[in-house]
Amino acid sequence: MKIAIPLTGGQLSSHFGHCEQFGIYEVDDGKIIASKLETPPAHEPGVFPKWLHELGVKVVVGGGMGNRAQALFHQNQIDVYFGVDIADPDEIVKTYLAGTLESGVNLCDH
Repeated sequence: MKIAIPLTGGQLSSHFGHCEQFGIYEVDDGKIIASKLETPPAHEPGVFPKWLHELGVKVVVGGGMGNRAQALFHQNQIDVYFGVDIADPDEIVKTYLAGTLESGVNLCDH
């Protein structure tokens, strides 16, 4: 399974649409088995969900995400966690794998 984390300056981006890169983590049997950085295409509504779906991503974690983006991710069979306050992407994935990652207050206001 693949998990995508939007990054700005190597840390979780507060708004996925403004990120510089995505950390793409491949996980299996509760462990990270591979990770890489991917530069996303230009941000336009609907582009990131489709692109991440094509990469095989099943989970995206963000600080903030608009309602429309959440719906588009769900349409692309990608689970969404938002309002996450952990900055380090490796820790986010480990928390997800431990089953303790929860959505918090959405940092996006649209």
